[in-house]
Formats: sequence, C-alpha cells, structure tokens
Amino acid sequence: MTFFDRLNHSVATSGVGKYFRLEGSGARRERAGSKFTTELRAGLTTFVAMAYIISVNSLIVTDSGGTCVCNGGEADPICKVDPAYLDCLAILKLDMVTATAAIACFSTLLMGLFANLPIGLAPGMGLNAYFAYTVVGFHGSNSIKYETAVAAVFIEGILFILLSIFGVRQWLARLIPQSIKIATGAGIGLYLCFIGLQSSAGIGLIGNDDATLVGLVACVKDAAGECIAGTRMESPTTWIGLFGFVIISVCLLFRVKGAVLIGILVVSIMSWFRGTSFTYFPYTPLGDSKFDFFKKVVTFHPIQTTMAKMDFTLDNAEIWVALITFLYVDIMDTTGTLYSMAKFGGYMYKNGDFDGSSAAFLCDATAITVGAVFGVPPVTAFVESGAGITEGGRTGLTSITTAFFFFISLFFAPIFASFPPWATGPALMVVGSMMVKSVRSINWDY
Repeated sequence: MTFFDRLNHSVATSGVGKYFRLEGSGARRERAGSKFTTELRAGLTTFVAMAYIISVNSLIVTDSGGTCVCNGGEADPICKVDPAYLDCLAILKLDMVTATAAIACFSTLLMGLFANLPIGLAPGMGLNAYFAYTVVGFHGSNSIKYETAVAAVFIEGILFILLSIFGVRQWLARLIPQSIKIATGAGIGLYLCFIGLQSSAGIGLIGNDDATLVGLVACVKDAAGECIAGTRMESPTTWIGLFGFVIISVCLLFRVKGAVLIGILVVSIMSWFRGTSFTYFPYTPLGDSKFDFFKKVVTFHPIQTTMAKMDFTLDNAEIWVALITFLYVDIMDTTGTLYSMAKFGGYMYKNGDFDGSSAAFLCDATAITVGAVFGVPPVTAFVESGAGITEGGRTGLTSITTAFFFFISLFFAPIFASFPPWATGPALMVVGSMMVKSVRSINWDY
C-alpha cells in the first residue's frame, strides 16, 4: 500500500470521509470512485478551468462604470478620456478582481460544504455582459444606475431563496419548453462572442459603422480612443488577440486542461513587456500607474467602491424588465448546469432529481444575494466544473479545494488586474461559441 493509498484510506474512514461520503467511508449512499487525493486534483483542475472569470468579469463590470461619476460634459459624454473618471475605473477594476475572487471562493465553498457537490460557482458569463452593457450601459450610459442594477440582483437572490425553499424553482424549470431553454443559452453565447470581438472588452476586430451599424475595424487608435484614418486591420492588439484565440482553440482541440486560462496567460505575458506596440503598460502616466501596481505581484486590495452600494429606488420600468430577465436566465442556466453536471458525475436519481439538489439550489440563491452585496452580477454554477468531474471529482471536497485556490487568488490582485481586454476577449469568443453549439439539440421540426 502506497503513501497515497494509506492517506485515502485514513481520510475515508474519518469523520470527514463519512460527511462527504467518500468511497470506503461506510456512509449511506457513498460516492463510488471518490478518493481524497483525487478530489484535491479535481478541485485544482476546476479552478484552472474557471480562473479566467476573475479577470474577464472585472473587465466587463468595469465597463459599466460602477459607482464612478462621469462629468465629461458635451465634449466627452461617456468619459472615454476623462482622467479622473479613468482613475476611478482603475480602482473599480481592482475592486472587481477582489469581489469576483471572494464571491467565487464563498459560493463554491458553500456548495461543497452543504450540497456536497463538485461544482464551482462565480459571476455568470453572459449575465455579467447583460448587466454591464444592456442594463447599466457602457460607462453608465443607460438610464439605470449601477447601484440600482445591483439592488435588482439582490432582490433576485432573495426571490431565488424563497423559490428554492418551497421547491418552486425546480417546478418552473420543468414548465419551460426544452427548446426555449436551449435557445436562451445559445443566444447568450452569441452575445458573448459579439462582446469579445469589440474593443472595450475584447480584441477590437469590429466597431461602429454608419452604414451597417457594425463593421470590420481593428484600427490603430489615438489618445482620444478614435481610429486613425487608413489603419484598418493594422491594430497590433487585435492581431495578438487573434493569436490568443488560435492558442485556446488548439489547446481545446488536443483536450488540454485549462485551455482558456493558457490562452489568456500567453497573450497577457506578451503584453506585459513594455516598449512593444501591443503593451498593456505604455509609457504614459496611466501606463506607469498600472505598471507600478503590477510590480507589487502579491498584495491584497480591499474593496473601496462597490461594497453594499445598493439603491432600492426601483421606479424605472426597465429595471423590472432586467430583474425578470435575471430570474429567467438564472433559472435556465443554473438548473441546466446542475442537472447536466449531476448526470455527468453519476449521481442522478431515476426520477430525474439528483443528490443534494435542494441544498444546491439554496446555495446558488444565497450566493446571488451575497454577491450583490459585493457588487457583482448574478452568481451561477459553471459548466467548467465538468473539467474537475472528468478528473474524478465526485464530492464537495472538490469544491472546497477550488474555493481554497480562489482564496489564494485574492492576494494576487496585481496579476489578475493586468490581463488586457485583448487577452480576455478570445476567452469570451471561445466560451460563447461553445454555448452556441447547444442549438443542435433544438427541435427544429416542432
């Protein structure tokens, strides 16, 4: 018997093994094939697959402007170049790095401890884009304030808690036609691809066009953020972003674990060298400020601008539309992810339910509510959890391990805050494309 065999046996026969129902624990309905060391490896795998959300979510939510106030006047109505506003956005981005890592740690730990499921949670892709660009608008350009949008997310979480306690959430999920559920996810996927192709949170391949609304751009921009004439398809950041897309695609083709994170890291590291045409730290006052923070590497950034900043003035009809949309998409997204992961992990019951379902829905709802206090968009279960399940994750120990690594990431804010949009844009494009493939399951002959 090897050291790891003895370790697995010791943990399985302990109180921890019985609580998490590891194989050999003697617990009722123990999870077949679950071993302590396997759970640890699976938890690390899930974290690697999910880690991109820390930088991507912070970039997307920062585009909403958060609690920053724009005073650009008629010359700069959405504060594209206003120094004070850009400084505020820099702080907001750091706040979002901390908030995203913290809520991912909390919610995933909650799922592991109380639902005993190997599923990671974090602010949802698609929902964060809807929150930032449709509800609040770029730099707060819509009529709904960031604080009001966060309040709507908080209310949604409370409603979810009530629906989960009384079992209404599961009933609603069964009530909606399967094709509509699938189409919702596919539509969000297309939306993510569209964002990943733009410049604010992507590679800048497309932009505004007076004739067709959207056109091919990829131009070199001046200090004011406007395209320089005659530079179409000459943007270095666009080409380096496309290179990142190729890296992620090739890694996925060869089933490399953490393919999305690898692509983000390669492009980011290339962009951290100063003096290149695609550097994230140009020799400007803002670039110098970013580089000075980046050089700290390890530091903890306390949340300054988004903690408990909710405004419950819900007199705008648009916020109720957003609230209903959050509810609907969350029901479809989380329910679909939880059921598919349960089936994949082999703990689905014959009646269509799965082990720990009530606790899982309640954990997700609680995470949404707490996430709103941190100022992040709705939290949801991540399909990337399938990577950990593939590695053998079967119990909540996998989630606890994933939560531990999210906790560690809290102290690496300078790194996660320095991932440029052209590094995370390819991730949006790939994740969105993978979501779109679900259209194959729609009943087109209905």
